[in-house]
Amino acid sequence: MPPQAEFDLVVLGGGSGGLAGAFRAARHGARVALLEPAELGGTCVNAGCVPKKAMWLAAELAAKISLAGELGFQVAPPALDWPAFVAHRQRYIANIHASYRRGLDQAGVAWMACRGRLLDAHTVVTDTGVRLRAGHVLVATGGHPRRPSIPGAELGGVSDDFFRLAAAPEQVAIIGGGYVAVELAGVLQALGSRVELFVRGPRLLAEMDAEVVGQLQDDMRENGVRLHLDAPVHALAAEGERVRVLHKGGTEDVVATAFDRVLFATGRAPNTAGLGLEEAGVALGEKGEIVVDAYQDSSLAGVHAVGDVTAAPALTPVAIAAARRLMDRLFGGQAEARLDYTNVPTVVFAHPPLATVGLSEQRARELHGEAVTVHTSRFHAMVHALARSPQSSLFKLVCVGEEERVVGIHLLGETADEILQGFAVALKLGVTRRQLQDTIAIHPTSAEEVVLMP
Repeated sequence: MPPQAEFDLVVLGGGSGGLAGAFRAARHGARVALLEPAELGGTCVNAGCVPKKAMWLAAELAAKISLAGELGFQVAPPALDWPAFVAHRQRYIANIHASYRRGLDQAGVAWMACRGRLLDAHTVVTDTGVRLRAGHVLVATGGHPRRPSIPGAELGGVSDDFFRLAAAPEQVAIIGGGYVAVELAGVLQALGSRVELFVRGPRLLAEMDAEVVGQLQDDMRENGVRLHLDAPVHALAAEGERVRVLHKGGTEDVVATAFDRVLFATGRAPNTAGLGLEEAGVALGEKGEIVVDAYQDSSLAGVHAVGDVTAAPALTPVAIAAARRLMDRLFGGQAEARLDYTNVPTVVFAHPPLATVGLSEQRARELHGEAVTVHTSRFHAMVHALARSPQSSLFKLVCVGEEERVVGIHLLGETADEILQGFAVALKLGVTRRQLQDTIAIHPTSAEEVVLMP
């Protein structure tokens, strides 16, 4: 008989969602075990949000140094010592790891550096042979980048490989048109690569507001990124040390272009394989994700899931919020606690950043028709105006009804990532355009455009 331990909650996965669930359950007095064989923090801390933002900051600094030269500062052309910067980045991440370990110890959570497999609704067996019994199991194993099924796909890397770079490749192809593709393209272009972006569809960021995305595409071109839209990639082929990308050109003909590095940003898949889910009775969706209801419950009573292993928006704050509310319900006596998935704010860390919350103009018109009104402001952020930089900003409000209740806020420009958080609260509370106009502007700022919009 294998050794056995009893808990109130067993968490599979030590990423953002799993850690949030473990900490919140322990705060409510639950006995918690967390299984994570790799570094704590999951994709966000180790190969996602945190190192991505660090590289974005490096790219922003490079751009600001260039602007400083335009404004009269005597500065040399920026050149990044990539290994030195990576050392700073990894030191920062190591501090996060240490903080998590301390937090787990202080909360009394049993962290086990191993994998787990579900035997039934209340039993998990580890790959070290320990059987864990629990009233509830939380699956928060996240996801992983996927490659498309095309010839030569193994010649391309994925987003994880970006974080292993020790220098900016001279010529880079990025395949994809979502968050990750846009962010990697901007960072690499700013840090010295010549980047070409291959997008299957007619534009980037298909789910976001088309007008704002159009301005982002213009800004990316101004920054030197070459965009290939309606250009599905058919195959990769080796050419010595380089990789040829075979893609649709301006006609139906296939064009081949060689690059030093190719990176796929073509979506992610949930980490559900090898967990014993289907065998135990947990229903999976078409893409292998765990099917959950509005309360994060799976089809098997006692088994729950949050984060990228479900079909929820693949955003760290969403996983954290869902996990905390789930634990408030399971162990905190809050019977109706659950996450409201409407009006989730998010940012694409492009150059400049694109921050958005609520409905795009297109979606608002589908839902509300002629009741929709739109207000925009196009301008140059002050530092770009001073330097005569062509980079443009576009702020947009989407409103509904006679009272012009704001249902969408879309900001493209300097510091949009920081500006949106407060306005997202206002939108969630039902702010109207008149209430925004009644708010005194802070001048001179980019943020004032939201309350001064004609």
